[in-house]
Amino acid sequence: MSIGETLADARHQAGLSVSQVSQQTRIRESIIRDIEQGDFATCGGDFYARGHIRSIAGVVGADPAPLISEYDADHGPVGPMRAAEVFQPSRPIKIRERRSPSLALIVVVVLLAIIGYSVYHLVSSHSSSSPHAGGTPTVLPPSTHPASTPTTRPSPTTTPTLSNVVINVAAGQEPCWVLLTRASDGSQIYMGDVLAGTSMTWTEKEAVDIRLGNPAAVILTVNGHRQSINTVLPVTLSFSPKTAPAGASSNSSSA
Repeated sequence: MSIGETLADARHQAGLSVSQVSQQTRIRESIIRDIEQGDFATCGGDFYARGHIRSIAGVVGADPAPLISEYDADHGPVGPMRAAEVFQPSRPIKIRERRSPSLALIVVVVLLAIIGYSVYHLVSSHSSSSPHAGGTPTVLPPSTHPASTPTTRPSPTTTPTLSNVVINVAAGQEPCWVLLTRASDGSQIYMGDVLAGTSMTWTEKEAVDIRLGNPAAVILTVNGHRQSINTVLPVTLSFSPKTAPAGASSNSSSA
């Protein structure tokens, strides 16, 4: 039985329609139908095809490992990706050469320095040569006012502000499909794949939900703290500044 037939049979046994699987995986219905018919051309490449197979299998209750192995046997394993190919800029950066200062500018600076020194020397000489006014200095009696005791005011207490939620997803040897939405209204922040050997970071000021299609292939870090994910199936996690101040772990729920 092919990969598409296995997924279609598992979907029928789970009592799910293509539309329901599409809503849970965020994969278009046309792509799901093509995969069930054994056509992976619309997936956009091997990385995306493996991620779609893993996501669909997790929803319909099928084991994704043998399906991925079968796909690798038919299409070849995941090839290595160099970091230079990921981070190389599309356009070369032009560096402007530093020009040496012109001779006229140097002459102007030197003249200003000479004029400034001459003025300073003239004023200093005039101040030192002026006579002081004669007479006996008057000694004022000590003040009869009692010494005032300095009063210290307590420094105002600063209320700590809630930190942002900083989420980093780093993929290892396999890609991972990621869906990041705002928990307040479900609006989408990002949907796509984090390719193998790359990472992506988001900084949000409100609670968010993140769905990982291949959690076993990534390292999830929230506010500098690595999160422990004990599942290979697609999972949805929730994080917010209130539940994760200063990098603490947030609550999570698998789906």
